[in-house]
Amino acid sequence: MSTESTIDDSIDAAATTVGSLWPIHSFVTANPLSGFEDQPFEEAVAQATDLLGGRGYPSAETFRTALDCGQIDTAILRSELASRGYEAKPDTLLDRLADADTNTDSDTATNDDIDRVDAVLTKWLAAFLDEGRSHWSMPNREAGFYTAFRGLADHDGEIPNNGVVADLPASPTAAIEAVVDSHPEHQWESIIEEQLAALPGWTGFIKQRATDDGEWQSAYPITLAGYLAVRLSLLDGFGVDIEPSDTEPTPDAVDEIAAAFLSAWEATYRDELADVVAAESASKQIGDSTAADDSETAAENGAAAEGASSARPDAQLTFCIDTRSEIIRRHIEATGNYETHGYAGFFGVPIEYDGYDADVSVDACPPILDPQHRITELPTDDETQATYDRLAGIKAAAAEAIETLRANAASAYGYVESAGSGYGLALAARTLVPGRVHDLLDAVDDAEPDTHEFCEPMVHHQHTYAGDLPVGLTADEKVEYAATAFDLMGIETFGRVVAFVGHASETVNNSYESGLDCGACAGNPGGPNARVLAAICNDDEVQATLREQGHEIPDDTVFVAGEHTTTTDEIELYDGDVPASHADELQQLRVDLRTAREAATAERADTMAADTTDGVGETERRAADWAETRPEWGLAGNAAFVIGPRELTADVDLDGRAFLHSYDHTTDPDGDALEAILTGPMVVTQWINSQYYFSTVDSGVYGSGSKITHNPVGNVGVYQGNGGDLLAGLPLQSVAAGPDEPYHQPLRLSTVVHAPVANVTDILADHEELTTLLDNSWLSLTVVDPTREHDAFHYDGDLSWTSGTEIDPTADEADPATPTAAADD
Repeated sequence: MSTESTIDDSIDAAATTVGSLWPIHSFVTANPLSGFEDQPFEEAVAQATDLLGGRGYPSAETFRTALDCGQIDTAILRSELASRGYEAKPDTLLDRLADADTNTDSDTATNDDIDRVDAVLTKWLAAFLDEGRSHWSMPNREAGFYTAFRGLADHDGEIPNNGVVADLPASPTAAIEAVVDSHPEHQWESIIEEQLAALPGWTGFIKQRATDDGEWQSAYPITLAGYLAVRLSLLDGFGVDIEPSDTEPTPDAVDEIAAAFLSAWEATYRDELADVVAAESASKQIGDSTAADDSETAAENGAAAEGASSARPDAQLTFCIDTRSEIIRRHIEATGNYETHGYAGFFGVPIEYDGYDADVSVDACPPILDPQHRITELPTDDETQATYDRLAGIKAAAAEAIETLRANAASAYGYVESAGSGYGLALAARTLVPGRVHDLLDAVDDAEPDTHEFCEPMVHHQHTYAGDLPVGLTADEKVEYAATAFDLMGIETFGRVVAFVGHASETVNNSYESGLDCGACAGNPGGPNARVLAAICNDDEVQATLREQGHEIPDDTVFVAGEHTTTTDEIELYDGDVPASHADELQQLRVDLRTAREAATAERADTMAADTTDGVGETERRAADWAETRPEWGLAGNAAFVIGPRELTADVDLDGRAFLHSYDHTTDPDGDALEAILTGPMVVTQWINSQYYFSTVDSGVYGSGSKITHNPVGNVGVYQGNGGDLLAGLPLQSVAAGPDEPYHQPLRLSTVVHAPVANVTDILADHEELTTLLDNSWLSLTVVDPTREHDAFHYDGDLSWTSGTEIDPTADEADPATPTAAADD
């Protein structure tokens, strides 16, 4: 094997230990330890601690609070500790954890030469990777990072005139070889791994950008090899020893204790949730084939469950599975005869969306998928379009003028002086009365039309391509996306109004704004995807084909799109094309949505300890306050993913902690719909959950610390202070109510599926990527089986299950399982 191949292979292998990082303007929540998911969780966090320096478990104080609050069942805790060989009292073991926390926190050793390398490297990375923020661009960027740096190195007085960096080779591979050649070849991968992990934020961003190969990467290419060549050359120039560590990290005793507390905490939460789901399933006989056979008798006896009849609901609303949707769904259902569903927020249509007047198109689908279609917004109303263009032009000109003033120090002083008291009053208003500012901005927004008022998404196949993507969808593709949505959600009865409701956020002065938008849409609003699916479902030809396939869509059913602003719980319906025959239903729906909003915002305000009874006013204030570090909680608190009919959770307050995906196993005999949910949305929710977990247990390494000292850089990320590594995770304010007051409970995801356990086993057997996650304890899986007396079965690894009943996954479902003792967890 050639030296170049050896280096390339070493880079590929080493890069797996650093998680990908998306730009801050389309922030994607992802597991920062995704490269370790092929290892058991306890081993992975030990290795990550050694390599990245981050802690892998909650603090002793966090565990103590959970124990004192009854969130950890003491019997389960004793069992978990005993299984690891610990018999001491929990308080004693927590004291031991606390001592270890104190010793870890005091270790702040640094290396001045490495700090100098990082300072030089990050300075040029920020200049090269800038996405339109800088007013003075780094020269020669189009040639690539290594070549551009090579051309400037002689002119940077901070770079020493020593070693490889004094005379950089023409290729990055040659530079890497020149530095590592003095070390044995078997050490090269370890050297590269440690250097890629030295600045995991920048490495993760470069890794994602090079893989994505989007517009910025095409214009200004950068590779991990080029980045590594510059880093190693600088290290060589500063005389830094790059000898790799030869120790093999293993979980220590303190980690074992922490792992026992974490497992007990999770098992307590999971068992309570599974018990609730199982009880609801049994009491309502949900999905029970025997109950279905006896439905006629049950109806005669008046025993049919309330709401389970074939009567059409007043309206059906499908929301993203996002945990924030659980709250608003609960309150909407309380206002009338409404039926809500949960579906991944990109609504199953993986698109690249080119919005009207947008600077760039965006990938509106989860990062585990590639867009399959280009959808463009096209104007259909000339008069409204002209109004929009005129107002948008005024706003753009004003924004450009202000930006020019900001970029020119001399004119900026003159601008503030000439603006005088008016400018000062505007600043004061934003600071002192942000709620009034929100009202004013709302009035301005009302005057300016939204693009959905004069544009339609071009969903029809255009027989053209935008890059590699076809523009629009074929007739068969439209039918497939609509049918898949109905199949996955188990919708059989359609109301007169069916709404697909995407979601977005509303905040100001918030670098992490996109992190509050739709995670299923790669950190973008979900309204466009909702509009695309609604347009598909309103297509007469699509409906005709769906009816032939068995989807009984009434002629009077109208599909509409909408968007839920999670910060304020306002829901806007895009109903401009809805016929007058449905005006009464829509008017009543709007009234009830406002009522639901009042109740939901009151609940949200309470979780944020707001001293007010006006939930709407408080959430609007937070959305408009440019000094508000916590406009909303986002997905903080997420701990579970429930896959099943809404009836399982409709009467349960899940406290905004559960992702909810609609699913009815009786409409999915082959398990295809469940397979799609487990391999898609479950994986995405595990990513989200993992980022919240690690951002909570170590805000400094896996999160991004306090927002107060954030410094945006290049429209790609944020620093703490004036330089350093890109921050890879969530800010402290997203997961904690205060410095010593955690809000998010750092638990790994508990998934509960309502389906025959044999069906789930078959799916897992076909998908090694799922069993890897489960067997390595990155999440847990419990199945409530309605065909086996609604018992709950917990996945125990290697395609086996434990519960009050021991089952053979290959057995005929008609055969009763053999009772055994329940598992401890």
